[in-house]
Amino acid sequence: MRYGISNELKGKVVFIREGAVNCSLGIELATGDVITSSITMGSLQKLGLKVGDTAYACIKATDVIVAAD
Repeated sequence: MRYGISNELKGKVVFIREGAVNCSLGIELATGDVITSSITMGSLQKLGLKVGDTAYACIKATDVIVAAD
């Protein structure tokens, strides 16, 4: 498979919090940092992911918004 995403970070699934429609999924990188993503339950089932599996955080953003108080 080929796609136009430049930022692909490999890691291990460290948690999955399932909801009714979406789930929150954490991928721990080699650095120890954890990237959290929200995906649909359908996508979770399609990918067949479980805690301990290898996964990739593929990041494509046109902008990042930073805010502070």
